[in-house]
Amino acid sequence: MTYLSRIRINPLRAESRKLLASPRAMHASVVGGIPTPPDAERALWRLDTDNPHRPMLFVLSASRPDWTHLVETAGWPDAEGEHASVRDYKPLLAQLALGREFHFRVTAHPVQNTFKPIKPTPAQRERTARGDRRAHRVPHRTAAAQLGWFLERTAKWGFNIPEARTDLAAPGLDDQPPRPAPDIRIIARDRQSFTKNGRGAPITLYTATFEGRLRITDTDQLIQALLAGIGPSKAYGCGLLTLAPLTPTG
Repeated sequence: MTYLSRIRINPLRAESRKLLASPRAMHASVVGGIPTPPDAERALWRLDTDNPHRPMLFVLSASRPDWTHLVETAGWPDAEGEHASVRDYKPLLAQLALGREFHFRVTAHPVQNTFKPIKPTPAQRERTARGDRRAHRVPHRTAAAQLGWFLERTAKWGFNIPEARTDLAAPGLDDQPPRPAPDIRIIARDRQSFTKNGRGAPITLYTATFEGRLRITDTDQLIQALLAGIGPSKAYGCGLLTLAPLTPTG
């Protein structure tokens, strides 16, 4: 079984502020809601902060979770409404079919591998000095590079990005009207720096949240991307791709 959870976070509580400020702390709290040992299951999670007054935490897990601890310490335990929903993921997977389109969202940590970083970190300089010949993982820091990283990889994830549904230029206004851009946008970009287990060299993430419309080109590859996540830094809130049926337009 696979489950998709959505947990409402109260940003005014002390525990919530700690979780919202640290992917490491949020990861620990997510692990605390999964009954299986951390080495037996890797859950995916994403924090959506479109509404800063009502952040939403999404978690994809193979075993059924219990979010009581999050609701009690970082939510609204006595308020009305659904504080933590847990849904079977099978109905969504059953809707996937070649050529079908969905709305999507994912927060990713776009990176590239290079042997000569422009601005190497102390750890990278130390590796080079030791004669380590492995490539260094360097994050993409501009929106253009992050978008390019995403679009270059959609085929292996089992989908493509259709053109945006915009009106074309009127005949005669332009001999070669520009083609509509892909139906994708970056809705949030962030830089987060924290230490693993509260000590050691800092971990820095340059994340981008992508949103748009996708068209399925390979159902099996898309299912793999949904269940395993995309890109690096999955423990720190990256890689969870979520889909929603498109709203019919009149």
